Amino acid sequence: MRIVMDTGILVSALIRPRGAIGDVLHALRDGRFIAVYSTPMMLEIADVLSRPKIREKYHVQSGDIEALIHLVRLRGDLVIPKQTITVCRDPKDNKFLEAALAGKADAIVTGDDDLLVLHPFEGVQILRPAELLERL
Repeated sequence: MRIVMDTGILVSALIRPRGAIGDVLHALRDGRFIAVYSTPMMLEIADVLSRPKIREKYHVQSGDIEALIHLVRLRGDLVIPKQTITVCRDPKDNKFLEAALAGKADAIVTGDDDLLVLHPFEGVQILRPAELLERL
């Protein structure tokens, strides 16, 4: 399966690797799916995890951020979206839809209601982490 993971999933998996969210990251490590990602997605992950408030509260080290980004690159497929999408009620989330279409993703995994409400989007399933794990 080809899966787009939104920023919240990856950030949560790094800072609280328990439950379904942590299991999604383990499935990626085990090569059970291919992560579809774009440069704007990786920049957002690095930005969020580099924020002093996040780093201090969750003891996130630079090496943790680098390891997460390396894992996504190792088990992923970088796409360059050519289509601009503006359907999401949170404009910052359109990048996940763009990457999903550009990368011919099977699903987007998210906990974000702004994305979940669009399920399915142009043939792409929009799933919560537990739903993704059931399908893997």
